[in-house]
Amino acid sequence: MLDRRIDSTDRLAATLEMLARLVAFDTESAKSNLPLIADVEAYLESQGVDYVKVPNAAGDKAALFATIGPKIDGGILLSGHTDVVPVTGQAWTSDPFTLRRDENRVYARGACDMKGFDALCLAMIPEFQRAGLKRPIHILLSYDEEIGCRGPLDTIARFGLDLPRPGIAIVGEPSLMQVADAHKSITTYRTTVYGHEAHSSKPYLGTSAIEVACGLIGELYGLADELKTQGDPSRRFDPPYSSIHVGIIRGGTARNILAKECAFEWEFRGLPAVAYDTALVHMNGQIARIAAAKAADPAKRARVETLAHEPVPSLNPEPGSAAESLALKLARRNATITVSYASEAGQFQTAGIPTVICGPGSIDQAHQPDEYIEVDQLAAGIDFMRRLAAELS
Repeated sequence: MLDRRIDSTDRLAATLEMLARLVAFDTESAKSNLPLIADVEAYLESQGVDYVKVPNAAGDKAALFATIGPKIDGGILLSGHTDVVPVTGQAWTSDPFTLRRDENRVYARGACDMKGFDALCLAMIPEFQRAGLKRPIHILLSYDEEIGCRGPLDTIARFGLDLPRPGIAIVGEPSLMQVADAHKSITTYRTTVYGHEAHSSKPYLGTSAIEVACGLIGELYGLADELKTQGDPSRRFDPPYSSIHVGIIRGGTARNILAKECAFEWEFRGLPAVAYDTALVHMNGQIARIAAAKAADPAKRARVETLAHEPVPSLNPEPGSAAESLALKLARRNATITVSYASEAGQFQTAGIPTVICGPGSIDQAHQPDEYIEVDQLAAGIDFMRRLAAELS
């Protein structure tokens, strides 16, 4: 029988090798992930693993769904995304698309969020195959998580039809291998104000789109203050309230012209019990008030449009669910946590699949220069996966 210590070392080496392979592909969300997907396809074929590629409508990206074990409904889905955030403008000390190791840390874009988990799942396939699984382990690699979490939806729509329907989903976002059962929803918006140009020496002859936009933004931050006072009844989230953030403002043509147009991009992150359109309803009420106030004076006309992007659903706590019970057992934890970020987990839960988050690394290291994951976290992930294989065998 193979010595377990040597076997663990080999599996960790295989995980690091796979991670180096994955981070070498620049899969920023604005770019195609197809070269990475093709490389993973070749790896799966070399391991004799059946898979299905699920392309997006444009054909420039794809998700990959692989099954190890019997081709039946049930089993466990291990889900990770392949896209990463940009590196432009960040001060990296080494090539962000070349894995660099420094003692217990490995650095690269996506090493933590979340190609570390992807590499872990793929490197564990030989052990999954040897385990004699009675229930399947599915691996889903998605796209576009960083820009809306829509990447797994086409695959989810096929569950129970031409793809087996998983009984449980574990999304491997970085949680330090703790089990997270909840996160907030997130909805993003672009609001555009159309004003009426005039010379700034006679502002009463027109309407500044910037002035109107500033008023609307002030109303949003007023709502944000209200949400802070309402707080988080569960006392589990950080920060302990639903939040609003305006990230981009653009408008105007010259300092002495009342702005014809001004646009701002903003987001709402809602606690699971708070409706995802709470901020939009408030915004629409303010827009109606402005329209009514300016309707009597044609020179003061203003028009406001808000484009709402598809919301990312919250992950809602399901105490005692099959996903929570299994993940706590495998992670050897006694309690669940919440996470501050949004993820694809809510998409699986919305489809009726019990879902939790559990993955290696800390979100504190994601999205920044010299992103890294600790090697010990990958080793803990290997232990988690081995317990999963034993549970399903």
